[in-house]
Amino acid sequence: MTSELRYADRPQLRNPVLIAAFKGWNDGGQGATLAAGYLSRLWQTERFADIDPEGFVDFQTVRPHVSLDEGLTRRINWPENAFFHGAIPGTDRDAIILLGVEPSYRWRTFTELVVGLAREFDVDLVVTLGALLADVPHTRPAPVTGAATDPALVEELGLQLSRYEGPTGIVGVLLDACRGAGLRSVSLWSAVPHYVSLAPSPRAARALCERLGDLLRCEIDVTELAEAERTYADQITEAVSEDEETSAYVEDLEQRADTIDLFTEESPLPSGDALAAELTQFLKERDRRNEDDEPAP
Repeated sequence: MTSELRYADRPQLRNPVLIAAFKGWNDGGQGATLAAGYLSRLWQTERFADIDPEGFVDFQTVRPHVSLDEGLTRRINWPENAFFHGAIPGTDRDAIILLGVEPSYRWRTFTELVVGLAREFDVDLVVTLGALLADVPHTRPAPVTGAATDPALVEELGLQLSRYEGPTGIVGVLLDACRGAGLRSVSLWSAVPHYVSLAPSPRAARALCERLGDLLRCEIDVTELAEAERTYADQITEAVSEDEETSAYVEDLEQRADTIDLFTEESPLPSGDALAAELTQFLKERDRRNEDDEPAP
C-alpha cells in the first residue's frame, strides 16, 4: 500500500492545512476542482507526491488522454490524484492541495493513504471542497455551506453539524476517515444551478475560495475568478433569454433566493453528499411536469 503513495519530495511545511477536491460526483459544475486548481496556481504550489491510479481508477470510465509533445511524440496522460504544496500568502502556514478524481475502487485504502500523508506532515486541518446541483439561480451569488462532524470544531469555526443521511461520495468517506484518525476536518460546499450543470462555474469556485479564506483567516485574491464569473453569467443569461419557460423558471428562483435564506439552520443544505439526491429529485420533478403537460388520451 505504501508504494501506491509516491513521493517525489518531502518538503518541510509550516502548520499545514490540507485542501482536497475531486472531479466526479462531488464536483457539480466543476466548482470544487476549479477552486482547488485556481488556489494551486495562485499560491504557486509545487507537486511533491501522487497516488498511483492503477489500483483505484476505472480507466474505461475515466479514460487516459493522448497528447502530442512538440507535435511529434505521443504521450499518455493518466487520471491522477496529485499533492501540491505552497505557502498561503499573508499567513505563517502552508497548504497541501490534493487535486484529482474520485476513485472507482478501494475507497478505504485510498483514504488511508491520504490520512497517512496528512499525519506524516502534521496537518492541522483537512478541508474538502465540493459543489452540488441545487435550485439556485445563476444571477445570484453562489450559496456556500460549511459542515463538520466535530461539535467543538463547529463552534470554533462557526459551521454546522452535518445532518445528511443518504448516498455519499469520496469526500464523505475521507471526512469519516479523518474523524476516525483524530484529524480536524471541514467540508465546504457551493451550490450550482442544475440547469447549467455542464458549464464550469467560476461563481461557485469564487464562493468556495472566499469561504475558505474566512475559514483560514486569510485574504484570497479572487479577481480572476470574478472576471470569469461576469462572463459566465452574461453567457448563461443570453442563452436562458431565448427560452421563455426557462427564463420564467429562473425568475422564480431569483424571487426565492431574494426572500428565503437557503442555508438557514432550520433547513441547511447537507454537507454536499446530496449531489445525486438533488439531481434525482430534479429529474423526478421534470418528468412529473412533462407528464402533466401531455394531453389526455
